[in-house]
Amino acid sequence: LSLIFLTEYAEFLHCKGKKFTDFDEVRQEIEVETDRVTGMNKGISSVPINLRIYSPHVLSLTLIDLPGITKVPVGDQPPDIEQQIRDMIMQFISRENCLILAVTPANTDLANSDALKLAKEVDPQGLRTIGVITKLDLMDEGTDAREVLENKLLPLRRGYIGVVNRSQKDIDGKKDIKAALLAERKFFLSHPSYRHMADRMGTPYLQKVLNQQLTNHIRDTLPAFRSKLQSQLLSIEHEVEVYKNFRPEDPTRKTKALLQMVQQFSVDFEKRIEGSGDQVDTLELSGGAKINRIFHERFPFELVKMEFNEKELRREISYAIKNIHGIRQVLPCLFTPDMAFEAIVKKQIVKLKGPCLKSVDLVMQELINTVKKCTKKLATYPRLCEETERIVAGYIREREEKTKDQV
Repeated sequence: LSLIFLTEYAEFLHCKGKKFTDFDEVRQEIEVETDRVTGMNKGISSVPINLRIYSPHVLSLTLIDLPGITKVPVGDQPPDIEQQIRDMIMQFISRENCLILAVTPANTDLANSDALKLAKEVDPQGLRTIGVITKLDLMDEGTDAREVLENKLLPLRRGYIGVVNRSQKDIDGKKDIKAALLAERKFFLSHPSYRHMADRMGTPYLQKVLNQQLTNHIRDTLPAFRSKLQSQLLSIEHEVEVYKNFRPEDPTRKTKALLQMVQQFSVDFEKRIEGSGDQVDTLELSGGAKINRIFHERFPFELVKMEFNEKELRREISYAIKNIHGIRQVLPCLFTPDMAFEAIVKKQIVKLKGPCLKSVDLVMQELINTVKKCTKKLATYPRLCEETERIVAGYIREREEKTKDQV
C-alpha cells in the first residue's frame, strides 16, 4: 500500500481503470481528448475533461481550468465565440463555494484584465477572488509589478500572488516541474523588486493559500453540515420507530398506502394543469399551458381559416328578408326581421362546429397525456397504474362526448 501511495499517477474519467504514470502521456491524452470533443481546428466545448492526480507531493484541491476570453474567432470557432466562452466561465465562477483565480499577465495593463472584470461581476466584494500575476520574468527592463503585488494599484481583499511558469521553450526542452519551481524561487529571491516579498510569491505559496482556503471552507460549513445530518438522523430514527411494528399483510396499511397514492396523483394532475408543479418542462408546452395555447392561439387560428364570402352572405340575407315577407311588399327598414336574422346567424354558427370539435379533441388528448405523465410515479404498481389511467381516461372521454353533444 505504501508503494502505491508513493507512486505518482493520474486517472481520466473517460479512461476508467487506466493509470498514467508518465505525465507526457497525460498531456498527450488531454490533447487527443480535446481534439475528439472539439475537432482539430480550435473548436470549443463546455464538456469538461476530468483528470485526477494522485501524489504525496501535492495538496488536496479541485481546480477547474477555464479558457481565456477569445475576441476574434479562428479555425472552426463560431462567430459568437467570445459570448460562448463568457457564458461557460460564468457558469462556474457564479457558484458561491467557488474560489476565483483571476489570472493576469504582468506585461499587460491590469486595468484591462478580463479575468478581474468577470470576477468583479460575480464577486463585487472580492470575498472569493485571488489575483494571480504571471509572466513577471517577461516584463520590459526597468519595469516591475511591485505595486500590484503589494496590493496598492487595484486592491483585492485577498491580494495578489505572483508566479513564474515554464515558457514554451522550457516545455519543449522538457524542463521538469522541480527545476521550474527552483528557477521560480531563485527569480523572486534575486529580483530587487520582489525579494522582500519572496515568501509570499510563487506556485508553492499559491498552493498553500488555496489549501488553507479549502480548510477554512470546510471548517466554516462543518457545523451547519453536522446540524443537517443530525436533523436527518432524527427524522430517519422517527421513521424507523413508526415502521418498527409494521406488518406487510395488514390490510389497513395497504388501504392507507393506496389512498395516499391516489391523492398524490390527484395533486400532481391539478398542479400540471394549474402550472404550479415542482417540475417544469423546458422542452415543450404541456398540461395547462398547452390547453391555454389551444384556446387562445389554435382555436382563433382555425376560425381565421374559415372561408367567408361577404357577397354570398349579403345575397342570403336579401333572400331571407324577402322570403319572410312573402307576398307582402318589402319596405325599407332599419333592423333586419328577427326570423331572417336567426336563420342567417344559425347557418353561420354551424360553421363554427368544426373548429370547436377540433379544439375539444386537442384538449382531451392533452388531458389524457397529462394523466399518463402523472401515473409514471405509480410505475412500480403496474396494475394500479393501468386502472388509474383507465378510470380517469374513461371519465375524460365521457366528458368529451357530453361536450361534443353540447356543441
